[in-house]
Amino acid sequence: MLAVLRNPTYAKLFSAQIIALLGTGLLTVALGLLAFDIAGGDAGIVMGVAMTIKMVAYVAVSPITTALVARLPRKAVLIGSDLVRAGVAVSLPFVTEAWQIYILIFLLQSASATFTPTFQAVIPSVLPDEKDYTRALSLSRLAYDLESLVSPMLAAVLLTVISFHNLFVGTVVGFLASAVLVIASRFPLIPPPEPSRFFDRLTKGARVFWSNGELRGLMGLNLVVATTTAMVIVNTVVLVQGNLGRPQTDVALLLGTYGGGSMLVALGMPKLLERLPDRRVMLVGGVALPILLLAATGVIASMDGTPQWISLLALWLLLGAATSTILTPSARLLRRNSNEQNRPAVFAAQFSLSHACFLITYPLAGALGAVIGLPAVGLVLVALGVVGAVATLAAWRGSADGQGSNSVVNAQSQS
Repeated sequence: MLAVLRNPTYAKLFSAQIIALLGTGLLTVALGLLAFDIAGGDAGIVMGVAMTIKMVAYVAVSPITTALVARLPRKAVLIGSDLVRAGVAVSLPFVTEAWQIYILIFLLQSASATFTPTFQAVIPSVLPDEKDYTRALSLSRLAYDLESLVSPMLAAVLLTVISFHNLFVGTVVGFLASAVLVIASRFPLIPPPEPSRFFDRLTKGARVFWSNGELRGLMGLNLVVATTTAMVIVNTVVLVQGNLGRPQTDVALLLGTYGGGSMLVALGMPKLLERLPDRRVMLVGGVALPILLLAATGVIASMDGTPQWISLLALWLLLGAATSTILTPSARLLRRNSNEQNRPAVFAAQFSLSHACFLITYPLAGALGAVIGLPAVGLVLVALGVVGAVATLAAWRGSADGQGSNSVVNAQSQS
C-alpha cells in the first residue's frame, strides 16, 4: 500500500492531508474548551449550533464554491482554502461572544467544503492507475480514522503544558504547512472546463448523479452510512455512561474499537478489490450495516453486565468494518463516472449530498434518542438504513460495474 507514496506529488498531498487533519482535530478540542470558557454550562448549545453550521456549510456551500472556482487552477483553490482556514484559526482565540464563533466556524467550514472535494478530485489525475488510486483511498481512510484517535491524545498531552488557546496555534501551523506542501506539489496539466452559465456549473454534479444509476445507488449507501455513523458518534457516550454506567475511558475504548474495525478493512481493501468488484463489496457493507445496528439495538435492550459489554465491543468493531467497505471504495465510482472537466463538480456533489444525510440522521439520533430512548431510535435508524440499502439494490440491479458510465460522462462534459 505504501508504494503509492513513491509518487512525489501524491506523497506531498497526502502529507498535507494528514497535517491538515491533525490541525482540524486540535481545533475541535480547542473549540469545545473555548465554548465552555465563553458559555459555561451552555457550552453544549454553542457546540451543537456550531456543528449544525458545519453541516449546513458542507451541504450548501460546497456546490456553490465549486461552481465559482470551476475555471481557476486547482492548486490555487487548495492554497487559498488553506490560507482562509489558517486566518480563521488565528482569529478564534480572540472571540468573546458565541455569535462570533458561529461566523468564524461558517467561514472555516466553507473553506473546508471548498478544499476537500477539490483535493479529492485532484488525486485521480495525480494517480491515473486504478491500483495506485485504490491504495491512495485506503491510505486516506486510514488517515481519517487515525486522526480521530491521535488528535484527542495529542491535545491532551499539549494541554498539560500549554493553555487551550495555544491549541489554535497548532491548527494554524497545520493549515499553513498544508498550503506549503500543496505549493511544492507538481500538479498534472488539467485544462479548465468550457465557459458556461453559473447555474449549469452549480447543478452539474447533481445532474451527473441523477443521470447515472451507479451514482444514484451510491446515494442510498450514503444514507445507510449516515444512520449507523450517527448512532455511533452521537450516542456512544450516552450508551456507555448513561445506560451502562461505565467510566469515560470505556467511551474512548468503544469508539476506538469502531475506528479499529474501519482501519482493518481499509488495510485489506486494495487486495480485496483486486478480486471482487467494488460495488459487490459496497453492497455487502450496505446490507450488513442495518443488520448489525439491529443486533446492537437488541443487545442494548435485552442484555446487561459483561456479556452486553463484550457484545457491544464486537458489534462496534463490525460496524466500523462494514462502514469502511462502503466509504473506502466509493471514490472509485466517482472517478469512473466523471472526467477531468466535471470531476470537481461530481466530488462536490458527493460531499454535499452525503453530508445532507447526516443532517437528517444526527438530529434523529440525538434529539429523538433523548425522547424515546436508544433502543427505539436504533430501530428508526435501522428502518432508514433499510430504505437506503433497498434504493441501492434497485439502482444497481441488473447492471455490471461501470456499464453505461462513459455515455453519461460524455453527455455531461458537453453540457
